[in-house]
Amino acid sequence: MTKQVEQRLPQQRLQERRQRVQSAEMGMGILKALGRLGGAASLTAVSAEVGESTAKVHRYMASLSQEGLVFQDPSTQHYCLGQEAIQIGLAALRQCDPIRLGEPALKRLREELQVTCFIAVMGNKGPTILRFEEPGLPVTINVRAGSVLPMLWSATGQVFLSFMDDARIQGLAEEEFAHATREQRASLHGRNPVENLRKSIRAKGYAVINDTLLPGISAVASPIFDHNARVTAVLTALGASGGFDTGHDGRIVSLVTAEAANISAALGFDGRLPVTERKR
Repeated sequence: MTKQVEQRLPQQRLQERRQRVQSAEMGMGILKALGRLGGAASLTAVSAEVGESTAKVHRYMASLSQEGLVFQDPSTQHYCLGQEAIQIGLAALRQCDPIRLGEPALKRLREELQVTCFIAVMGNKGPTILRFEEPGLPVTINVRAGSVLPMLWSATGQVFLSFMDDARIQGLAEEEFAHATREQRASLHGRNPVENLRKSIRAKGYAVINDTLLPGISAVASPIFDHNARVTAVLTALGASGGFDTGHDGRIVSLVTAEAANISAALGFDGRLPVTERKR
């Protein structure tokens, strides 16, 4: 083998490696485009989505079809995500646990804000705290992992009430209001105070309370959505009202809502709520 040939071989291997990487990136880009287009689309639509020619995308579709990642519907000629792609998606969904995915967020919030924070899910008796983090000098409160929170008087409960379509949750809220004290009732307004509360929180996208559940305690709560745009959990931060900024542009609201949005994205939420949720 001549010296020139020996020098060309590494360059050829490098070029081949680059081509393989580019091919893999293109294939993944096509699968992602199909996902964004709802899982089925015409060749023209997919080509436009990835910004490549139909001829090039068609070649990749043939390879993806051989691997079972896509198939072509004979009745519409649209390309659809195949069985292998579905299996990959199902495996990813099985890993979508909001508590597990939310643990790093709880630790970040605890360290950055030095406040108590937790993730709650909707249990049989109401919003139930599952994961709880406290700062080095915690605020003395009577809630811990396993505690059940009220629907109307906790920021966590207000988020569940506002973003979940569930007659049972509505019933819990109405029952709480019926047994509320005069001071508690005074914190809600209008002829239909429960519905007014729901509308207000949906408009903001998060809930805030000040001295409502516990005197001297304020809280901010934000919903965590799954891939079906359903509230699967709620992320909450709370602390002593004197040093706890609940302003819309404040650091606490910004960080809590951002962390909840990141967990939602990890669960597959694309940021779009159903039209019925937005209009109610």
